[in-house]
Amino acid sequence: ASYTAQAQITALLRDRHRIRPGQDDDFQVRNLADIADLADQSSRIMTLLLASIAGVSLVVGGIGIMNIMLVSVTERTREIGIRIAIGATEADVQKQFLSEAVVMSVVGGAIGIVFGIVSSFVITKLLHWAVQVSPMAIVAAVVFSVAVGVFFGYYPARKASRLDPIEALRFE
Repeated sequence: ASYTAQAQITALLRDRHRIRPGQDDDFQVRNLADIADLADQSSRIMTLLLASIAGVSLVVGGIGIMNIMLVSVTERTREIGIRIAIGATEADVQKQFLSEAVVMSVVGGAIGIVFGIVSSFVITKLLHWAVQVSPMAIVAAVVFSVAVGVFFGYYPARKASRLDPIEALRFE
């Protein structure tokens, strides 16, 4: 219906401006539906861009957590050996290191959430833009933080749990 109206308006303007067939229009008729579609497309592109940046940030943060945990396993080899020697199971050691990785990632996620909330208030006050913090976004951030901690903490936790207690006790 809007394209029919647009075509009728274009025909009327061409007639009133005495533009012959084959000549270019000396006016422009814009359809708000096209502008709204363009705005939607721009919004989708921005969402994909932000999601890509968030994904890269999660991977980089996860690799950082994994490296910290691997260093922790190396530095605490003797402690792990003692725990295993006095009866800790592989599952106990894995739970310990996984929980440490999750705590580390949740603390990082909490810092990010606080930074996001503070930033939204600053944007609202300084630029007078209406910014709303979604509780679902906060829940999703916490869930992703825990998932990153578990995913990237699994390998160091597994490595720690499989240490030979005799070799671990000899480690200096």
